[in-house]
Amino acid sequence: MSDQPRRPRKPAKPYRRPKKDPVRILAFEALRAVDERDAYANLVLPPLLRKAREGGDFDARDAALATELVYGTLRRQGTYDAVIAACVDRPLRDVDPPVLDVLGLGAHQLLGTRIPTHAAVSATVELARVVLGDGRAKFVNAVLRRIAQDDLDGWLERVAPPYDEDPEDHLAVVHSHPRWVVSALWDSLGGDRAGIEELLRADNERPEVTLVARPGRATTTELLDEEAAVPGRWSPHAVRLTEGGEPGAVPAVAEGRAGVQDEGSQLVALALADAPVEGRDRLWLDGCAGPGGKAALLGALAAERGAVLLASEKQPHRAGLVAKALAGNPGPYQVVAADGTRPAWRPGSFDRVLVDVPCTGLGALRRRPEARWRRRPEDLDGFAPLQRGLLRTALESVRVGGVVGYATCSPHLAETRAVVADLLKQFPAADLIDARPLLPGVPHLGEGPDVQLWPHLHGTDAMYLALIRRTG
Repeated sequence: MSDQPRRPRKPAKPYRRPKKDPVRILAFEALRAVDERDAYANLVLPPLLRKAREGGDFDARDAALATELVYGTLRRQGTYDAVIAACVDRPLRDVDPPVLDVLGLGAHQLLGTRIPTHAAVSATVELARVVLGDGRAKFVNAVLRRIAQDDLDGWLERVAPPYDEDPEDHLAVVHSHPRWVVSALWDSLGGDRAGIEELLRADNERPEVTLVARPGRATTTELLDEEAAVPGRWSPHAVRLTEGGEPGAVPAVAEGRAGVQDEGSQLVALALADAPVEGRDRLWLDGCAGPGGKAALLGALAAERGAVLLASEKQPHRAGLVAKALAGNPGPYQVVAADGTRPAWRPGSFDRVLVDVPCTGLGALRRRPEARWRRRPEDLDGFAPLQRGLLRTALESVRVGGVVGYATCSPHLAETRAVVADLLKQFPAADLIDARPLLPGVPHLGEGPDVQLWPHLHGTDAMYLALIRRTG
């Protein structure tokens, strides 16, 4: 037997509880809601932030970081998934969704923010320990350390196919859009590589908050008194909050005299209101009025001219939102819960009709980044009958000499020009009006007569508008 003394065993390290970071826990909860409940981040995040502030855990910097983590992770999800896939030994579909959410948050901190590498890894691993457990936190730690070995440009060189070999797939990975969305946007935009890359980059930028001063109830002068407020680019009723901020804290917004409304949406309402009609101009219809932004602006514009707005919305709860937006309108109006394809009014009743139809929402990817991953090409087939039905009803509802505005927050040709062309074949006694002169000062409106707005050219959502006059 050896007479060498045994070395004393090192005492085991005491278990250390993970540190709870309220910012990253909140960001994880928001991502889980988007994934599990098909929720939208712009609806989920505000109440979470409000609750955190009321609990005393958050200040303005915490709220800003949580917002950046959620939206940045969602916008760049496609790119980050490609990077993560290169760092794991199994298909991503075999990785539990909560683990992928944590890895996405970590990848964004490492590749999309200025957070130091050590802090990004350690904070994300601590989050994993809290929400996933110590076992899966080790997996997260290993993956993040692989990701941290290169920066975003280096990873893109490794995971994106060369542009010359597959332009659409290259752009899809580099700019984090599904390939079919890249193809659809490029078809609608036309042009060369530079244009589509500018558009895809704009989709990944956080949009400014834009307010609308509802005529007769608020003025832009009043809104411009707010901190970091500047005039809108195109709409005379628009004011932009350049440093974000909470719109609900603006008195005119809290009182319903102003609202949050993208400038492209404002331009659609203004163009319809200014389109020339023959004869009387007393009764207007918003046939797809929910949630009420355009209806509130149209109602105020109608009141200035002594006209009445009927706002129709199929879903009762959305009709309630329309009624709330119109409350206090300076002129008469009515809100009804009705199916726009089976109207409760007589044909030929209206002088002006707007139908902002349900669509894929590909024009609002800046605001709803998760929509790009949620939508599928086959969704177009589901929307097509409804869009055509609503436009058909609108053309039947307007009188001879009156005007219909067909609008959609999607630039996809199947939801824009194809719908209008099909309906004009069925209604030979209707003609397109050139909408461009009704948007004075707005550049890059194309050859007309319809109008397509773009985030990278106009700073708006990609709103489409066609104006149609009933001639017989």
